[in-house]
This record gives sequence, C-alpha cells and structure tokens, in this order.
Amino acid sequence: MTDEASLIDNTPEYSVSELSSALKRTVEGAFQRVRVRGEISGFKRAASGHLYLSLKDDKAVLDTVVWRGVAENLSMRPEDGLEVVCDGRLTTYAARSRYQLVIESMTAAGAGALLALLEERRRALAEEGLFAAERKRPLPALPERIGVITSPTGAVIRDILHRLGDRFPRPVLLWPVRVQGKGADAEIAAAIRGFDALAPEDPLRPDLLIVARGGGSIEDLWSFNEELVVRAAADCTIPLISAVGHETDTTLIDLAADVRAPTPTAAAEMAVPVRVELLADLGDYERRMASVVARRLNGEHHAVKALARGLPRPEAMLGEAAQRLDERSESLRRVMTMALDRRSAALAEAAAGLVNPRQQAHAAGLCLEACAHRLLASGVAKLRHAGEGLARFTREPRLQRASERRLSGAWDQLAAAAARLESVSHRSVLERGFAVIRGAAGELIRASSAARRAGALEIEFHDGRVATQVGVAPRGRRGGPDDDSQGSLL
Repeated sequence: MTDEASLIDNTPEYSVSELSSALKRTVEGAFQRVRVRGEISGFKRAASGHLYLSLKDDKAVLDTVVWRGVAENLSMRPEDGLEVVCDGRLTTYAARSRYQLVIESMTAAGAGALLALLEERRRALAEEGLFAAERKRPLPALPERIGVITSPTGAVIRDILHRLGDRFPRPVLLWPVRVQGKGADAEIAAAIRGFDALAPEDPLRPDLLIVARGGGSIEDLWSFNEELVVRAAADCTIPLISAVGHETDTTLIDLAADVRAPTPTAAAEMAVPVRVELLADLGDYERRMASVVARRLNGEHHAVKALARGLPRPEAMLGEAAQRLDERSESLRRVMTMALDRRSAALAEAAAGLVNPRQQAHAAGLCLEACAHRLLASGVAKLRHAGEGLARFTREPRLQRASERRLSGAWDQLAAAAARLESVSHRSVLERGFAVIRGAAGELIRASSAARRAGALEIEFHDGRVATQVGVAPRGRRGGPDDDSQGSLL
C-alpha cells in the first residue's frame, strides 16, 4: 500500500536552501531592471556604509538596500518623507524570507517633492535663528582682498574677475570647488570654513567672501540647500555674499549669507565701488571741504577784526604799564639802599664790641700751659706715693704666708680631681684585659652585627691600637672544614 502511494505522489522534494535559491533565480530573472517610485521611510546608514530604507505608498512597503559603493555616488541625500524614483534590481534575502530592491540610482520624484523638503528645512533652520537679521554683518567699503568659492572652469569666475577689474581691481583668492553633484556640498562647506579658519593676521585671509554659481534647475542648485553649507555660511565670521543662480533662483545659503546678490556679476559690483566714481566723489568732497574751510576762516577773520576794534591801542596800554614799572623800580632802589645802610651800621657797632681772636687764642694757650704744669706735678707726686706704698706692702710677711696657703690648697684640689678622673677612666678597665672596638670613622662598635657592617675595625688595648678586618683569619691558623678554631674576628 505504501509503495503504491509513493509511486502515485511524484511531487519533488526541496531543502530550504534549494527552494530559496530557486526563488532567488526566478525573481532576479523576471525583474532584472525595475524603476520604482515611492516615499522614503525608515532610512538608516549602517556602520559599513550601506544604506537601508523602505519605499512605500498608500498600499504597500518595499524594503530596499543601497550598497556602499553606490551610496557614495548618489546625486542626492536620502531623507525620510522624500518621494524618489529608484532604479535597480529585485532580489531575495533568504535569511529572512524577504524580497528587496537593490538600488543603483536615485532621483527626486519631482520639483514638488524637493520644494516641500526645501520648505521644511527652511522652517527648521529659521527656528534655530540661522537666518536672523541681527546675524548679518555689513560689507567692507573697500576690501583688501576677496575670496571667491566657485568652479575654476566655469564662466562665473571670469565674470567676477572681469567686473572687479572694470570697477576697482582687488586681489582675488579662488578656492576651487564642485558646484553640482555628489560631494559638492561638502567641498563648498569646507571652503567657507577654510577661509574663516585663517588667522586675522594671516596675509591670505580675505576681507570678503563670494560664493557663486550660475543658473540651473532646483536639482542643479540643491548643493546650496544642504544643511552642511547653510550652517557653514551662518557660522562664517567673514562677511559673505551669496550669488547662486539667477535673480529668480533662491537657495538656503542666500538666507544665511550676509548679502544676497541676484547674479555673480552683481556680487562683484556689491564687493567694490567704481574706482572712477570713487575718485570723482573724493574730488567733490575735497572741493566741498575746501569751500567750507574757506568760508569758516573768512567768518572767523571778520569776527576777529570786529573784536579788535573794541580793544584799546597796545601802545597806550604798554606805555602806562612801563611808566608804573619805572616808578616802582625807583622806589625799590631807594628802599634797598636805606636797608643796606642800616644793616652796615648795626654790623659795625657789633664788631666794635668783639675781642681780637688772636688775643683770645694767646690767652687760652697760656692758661692751658699752666694747667698742664700743675697736672704733671700732681701726677708725679701721686705715682711716687703709690710706688712707696706697694713696696711696703710686698715686704709684709702676712702677704707671703697667705699666698703660700692659697697655692697649697689649689695643688691639693688638682690632685684630688686627677685621682677621681683616673678612677673613672676606661684605661683602668683596659689594663684588666678588656678592649675597645671602633669602626673606620672612629665610632664605637657595641654589637657583632655593627662589626659585620663596618668591615674595617680598630681594636684599642691598654698599651696601643691594632687595625683588623672582619672575616679575615689570622695568619698561620687556617684549618680544614672540620676545624673548630675561630677563623675570623666575628
């Protein structure tokens, strides 16, 4: 019965791997190249660089993957909520029993989607204050050098240089970047931050920046709407002019820049004044200033003349003052003469009552000589009397006996002290067979451990000192291994 059932049921049997491989070949064979339109959902970037996202509409969801090599060359950045058109191939993922789209290219589904994304990004950055008017910096009146960030091969840089040359030639530093396509936003942001990172004293730091690009579609200008570029422009401390596209084109960098120019040529016109017009204005200012100064000087001259008419003549003022000076000089001369006469008379009167100094010195000398004679005579007599008294005193027997008794007592005390000193001296101990051990520096050795550390020793006996080494056997007494005799000092 079993054999008949097996013959009738001829359905092939697959392993799980075989079935998964068959499905993979079928799906990839039937959908080798597909184009799918949908809204991005669940976008994430793996550490490996691969991108994972889902495309959805109102009825279904399709899992997709973008391998790292393709992700690095996408012309746009995937974001949740953005409607896109993706080209790729269908495949299966056997580990999860799922099918997925391997994306090879991605574009926005239309200008409407990009505009919606642009508006959403504009609102978010505006809420952060990146477009606030108080952040705007004024442009320098005449920059020393200008930094330009644009493509080095396009017509934009030529238009800017030509316009600057016509108006007011200035040194231009070009930072070449891509202005469209993958990686353009990173290059533009790096250029802005690179110029801004130069030190203020660096001679290459520009006083003004111009970010420029020619016109194009919204997709072509999308690099200037990227958040990376907008934040770099908002953070830049150098005044920045945005000149992206034509007058009708508006990008987010225009809102973050200090000034928006409708075209790159207009940016060059904003950057510098017209040299000829500036010279004409300076000439006009010079003429106006000279005219104002002349009118002011003329008015002041008339005012001084009017004031001078109300003043008296200088000759009259000086003549009267000179006359007063002469009168007071004469009075001062008379007063000084009278004062000098009075002082001279008083001095003569005082001098008449003074004694001649020579006479005073002679009298003082005679007095001093008399005093010296009296003092000498008195001193000699006193010395003679003292000598006689000393001689009598030395001949007295009592003095001699007292001196002998004092000396005898001192000798007795000295002998007693010597006996006590000898009794406590260590030399008496050495005479009884003891010895004193000292180290090389003269320190006392009181223990065997200290002797081993010292090495070189000095032994003091009652009749002298002997130097020795620790661990050295005396000469003539070297025993064998079983010899019990002492081979060293310790």
